[in-house]
Amino acid sequence: MAVQKEDVRDALRSVPAPGTDGDLVSTGALQWIALCENTASVKIHLPESTRPAWESTASAVGAAAAGVWESSGRGLDSLVVEFVDDAGTVVHSVSPARSLRTPHPPADKAPGTGPSSARPVEATGRHPAPTPRSTASALPGVDRIIAVGAGKGGVGKSTVAVNLAVALARRGHMVGLLDGDIYGPSLPTMLGLGGMDVTTHGGRLQPFVVHGIKSMTIGKLVDPEKPLIWRGPMAHGAFKQLTEQTNWGDLDYLVIDLPPGTGDVPLTMAQALRLTGAVVVCTPQRVAQDDAVRAARMFQQLGIPVLGVVENMSYFVCEHGVSYDIFGRGGAEQMAQRLGVPFLGSIPITPALRINSDRGDPSGNFAAGTELADSFERFATNLISQVTLESMRAGSSRPTLTIS
Repeated sequence: MAVQKEDVRDALRSVPAPGTDGDLVSTGALQWIALCENTASVKIHLPESTRPAWESTASAVGAAAAGVWESSGRGLDSLVVEFVDDAGTVVHSVSPARSLRTPHPPADKAPGTGPSSARPVEATGRHPAPTPRSTASALPGVDRIIAVGAGKGGVGKSTVAVNLAVALARRGHMVGLLDGDIYGPSLPTMLGLGGMDVTTHGGRLQPFVVHGIKSMTIGKLVDPEKPLIWRGPMAHGAFKQLTEQTNWGDLDYLVIDLPPGTGDVPLTMAQALRLTGAVVVCTPQRVAQDDAVRAARMFQQLGIPVLGVVENMSYFVCEHGVSYDIFGRGGAEQMAQRLGVPFLGSIPITPALRINSDRGDPSGNFAAGTELADSFERFATNLISQVTLESMRAGSSRPTLTIS
């Protein structure tokens, strides 16, 4: 039987909260628990605590959590305990320095109940995820797959995906960009693919190579003015063809621009591909946050790590360099704190961003010394850090010290 969030919460009632007369749960120090297969993450708020208190508390949490997994007949592969301040910012992160996995499973354990068959659990810990990441396929030659999604349209998801891909390529990585927005492909315009035709070789689509990245979009396979009035199975087939029949070659990163919402294509993607994680794009205002929360929860329920939230259209920078908070700057960052996921950065609205997007010249957004370039570079830096951390969590069978 899979370990549930409440199982861990009950176990942590035995861990004292330093500086109080109660435990982590009764005092409200326990902020958040996330589970995925045999890995776990816990967030704790201990006011006015010191590093020794953090270390001793993390050790006690590790012992309690390991006991939960051992009692279920499994072993805990990895546990990250993060301590946050009053604002929800992580101030210390550590994996308890002890062996978490049970060396030998119980002799009477039934076949098919070992760690390899454990199903991911959504961050709320209440329901098994319907599409475990462990059963999805990896794309040959592609090291990491990053999905960029949003709860609603019009928040600049494609803009973020395109410029993230270019930012990664500018750092020397081999990068691919897949336009998975089947119903509203925008890469032909944003990458300047208008005069290019799709070619095939050996029955495989050859990606466009522009701005230092490889790209493929359904927008170059259909009439640009023809609406794609497709039901689910047709959208599924188109996405799988673009993904699996494109000759991507060797890539460090494949960035996928998803359609907005929580519909068929994201579900197909989760079933078909082994994703490294997802980025959720949101604008500052509350109406966008409400839908972005649903998108984040969808990824978590599908067993896909949420690498973080990026706030697009965070503020407007006019031609004279003056900033205006049109939509109420900082809302997405506050949402990320509530969800317990990283905040990856803020992207401003500038005339240059609009002009370069319409011209199909995302490289123009990286003019040296501009606020726009700096914001995309910070976003890419923060994302790479989260990808590294996620790889450590998912790929290591022993505890490691992680600092964020």
